[in-house]
Formats: sequence, C-alpha cells, structure tokens
Amino acid sequence: MASDDLTLLILAAGKGTRMRSDRPKVLHPLGGQPLIAHVLDAGAALSARGAVAVLAPDSAEIGPYLEKAPYPIRVAIQDPPLGTGHAVRCALDLLPGHGTALIVYGDTPLMRPQTLLDLVQARVAADAAVAVLGMRPPETQGYGRLAFDNGELVAIVEARHADPVLLRVGLCNSGVMAVDASRLRELVEALEVHADRNEYYLTEIVALAHQRGWRCTATEGPWEDGIGINSQVQLAEAETILQNRLRRVALDNGVIMRAPDTVHLSVDTRLAAGCEIEPYVVFGPGVTVGEGACIHSFSYLERSDVRNGAQVGPFARLRPGARIHEGAKVGNFVEIKNADILAGTKVSHLSYVGDAAVGPRANVGAGTITCNYDGFGKFRTEIGEDASIGANSSLVAPVRIGNGAMTAAGSTITSDVEDDALGHSRTEQQTVPQAAARFRAKRAAGKRNP
Repeated sequence: MASDDLTLLILAAGKGTRMRSDRPKVLHPLGGQPLIAHVLDAGAALSARGAVAVLAPDSAEIGPYLEKAPYPIRVAIQDPPLGTGHAVRCALDLLPGHGTALIVYGDTPLMRPQTLLDLVQARVAADAAVAVLGMRPPETQGYGRLAFDNGELVAIVEARHADPVLLRVGLCNSGVMAVDASRLRELVEALEVHADRNEYYLTEIVALAHQRGWRCTATEGPWEDGIGINSQVQLAEAETILQNRLRRVALDNGVIMRAPDTVHLSVDTRLAAGCEIEPYVVFGPGVTVGEGACIHSFSYLERSDVRNGAQVGPFARLRPGARIHEGAKVGNFVEIKNADILAGTKVSHLSYVGDAAVGPRANVGAGTITCNYDGFGKFRTEIGEDASIGANSSLVAPVRIGNGAMTAAGSTITSDVEDDALGHSRTEQQTVPQAAARFRAKRAAGKRNP
C-alpha cells in the first residue's frame, strides 16, 4: 500500500476507568512500551502517510508519544465522548478525502501489520466503502457479529440483537475498519444518536453503506490481534500473548532459551543468533545481546548493550548506558550503570560500577564500589587496561586508576593511581597478644564491658 493512499485514524479518547489507574489507558505498558506505541508502530510498518489521533481533552501526556512517530500525526479532541461514531466525526476535517482511512484503536495493541494490510487490500480490491476485520475469539460474549447476504457484508449486529444462529456461527467484530475516505464523511454524518446511551455507533456505517448500494466486505484475522485492553486483567492476558510471540521469534532466529516461558522480553529486545538466555531473565526496553553472549539466570537488563561472547549474571543488573564489551564478564550481584566494561574485563561479584570505563583485561575485586555521586553531581571513574582492583575498594570519583595499576583490598582511593603503581589507604594492622582470650574470660565471668 503506497503511503499516499493510507491514513491511520486512531481512536484513543477512552477514559479507561476499569483500569483503576490515574495513568491514561493507552499509556499502560505492554512489552516495554505504551499500548498506543504498538499501534503507531503498526502504522509505520504499513507506510501510512500520516495519522489522526482522537483524544480526550485531558490527554497531554499522550502527546510526546505521538511526536515520536515516523509520520505526521494530527490531533482531534472528542468532548464530550459520545461514542465511536462521534469520535470519527470529530476527526473528519483532519482526514484526506481520498484513499483509505484505517480506523484502529489506541487500546488494541496486538494488531499485526500484515493483518491490517490484508484488510486494506481487501477494501481496495473490492472497491468497497467499508471493510471490517472479523475474528473468532474463544470467548465471544458481548461481541457484535458480522452479518452477510450472498457473501457480502451488510451489517454489524450488536450481540443483544443477534439471533441464535448468527451468535453461534457469525464472525465477531474486532472494531477495526478500512473505509473509503471519499465516502466516510457521508456515512458518519448519517449516523443517528442512540437515545438510550446518547452515543453514535460507528458499526452502523456498514448498514448505511449497504442502503446506498455501496459494497462492504470483511476479512478474518487472528483473534489475538483484535484483543482490546479495558482492565488490568486484559492487560496481563495481552502481555502473555505478546511474550509468546516475541519468544517464538527469538527461538526461530536461533536464540538459545532452555525455559522460554520464564524469560520476559521487550518489543525492542535484540538477541543475536547463538546467544543464550538462561531461565528467569527480564529484558527492559532497549537491550541488545550479541552472538555467543550468555545472560545467566535472574538478571535484569535495561537500555544496555551486551556484546559478542560476554557473560552477565546470575543475579546481575544492567542499568541504562551499560556496555559490556566482547568477552567481558559481569558476575553475580553486580550492578552496572552508564559504564563501559571493556573486552576481557571481569567484574565477577558483589560490585557497583557506575559512570565509569573499565579495562580492557582489568579485574575488579568483590565488593568494589565506584563512588560516583556526592549528593549534587555525578563523576567518572577511569580504570586502565590490565589494572587490578582489590576487594572492597571504594573508588571516589573523579579518579583514575592507571594501566597495570593496583589497589589494595579494603582501600578508599580518593586520588589518581599512576600506571603500574599500587594505591592503598589502610592503617597499619595492630595485633595485641592474648587479647581475645582475655575478652572471652571476662565475658564468661559476666562482665559486659571487658
């Protein structure tokens, strides 16, 4: 579909009261990004010429996400909310008068581009006024049904008005439509308000088109694509479906996962063929893992880059800006933030490395901390190649540990250590003969302050 022929119309003015959250419904996260971002990505995959988003008056939080779309999006405000038909009416003046208007919903995030493309192409091929996406979900209660006459779609019938046969065999209405933009205005302006709910039903444009002698058609898509999110339960169910999709793609691409059901991915997680993801790993947004890398169990990664052959975990945390270079190791109970762990470097256990560059081939002993924050600003630590940081070292930034340099275990390093030098800050050890024996004797005698 050429980009000049397709415009997205995103209906996203719903209050989402059943979510029981102050967050706008379409900004609830799914696979690491807001619901509406999934819809915008589908439009990008279809090369949409642009979009119109219909929002509620108090939707300022949604604006920044619309601005990130790779195509222009204009905003129409629906106030007051009078149903889906009224929402489309609010957008009419912003829509082009030709091509296809693809009507989707900001809370229907699982719609795949191919499903939408099939619908748009079906409308164009049939020169139909309206094409509707049908589906067959496992639970059909409450869904309207698509009614056909001699193979042509003639109406969308609400579930409460459908006869038993149509309820049993009819395709369910997903709500997604592809409409001839040149005929959309006439159909929407012909809608009449339903007095019982004071709403205009967009579904009625099918019957209105049929009355005018305009052809309507339908396609059937996977039921998972049409799932709408109206509650936290439905959001969790959608997450399960999305995770299964993402895991299947990763496995098909050669990623090794012994227990894929325990691995949580984001939609933008990039896993190279041949990398291994052990059980119980969580990927937040923006993570890349290279070939031959291994992410061990119970690790959490977000906006970080793990390069070929590197190892992370178990029980590691990579925060934004962590870059684990080729063959490096980040071990158990290690946290990395905004730092480069260069090739061959080892940070094996119980350490925090933030705002730093380490290595290559350096070794960071257990319990090392880069003290990067003084309560007002962040400062950097530089650790040179082949350096060795003793266990329980505190490196007070800004500080540089030179190439081949060492720090003694238990040291607090507050100034630079030059190349091949040893930095230490421990006081001299004192040993008092028999002091331990005297301590035990006094305690045994009942003295609390020996």
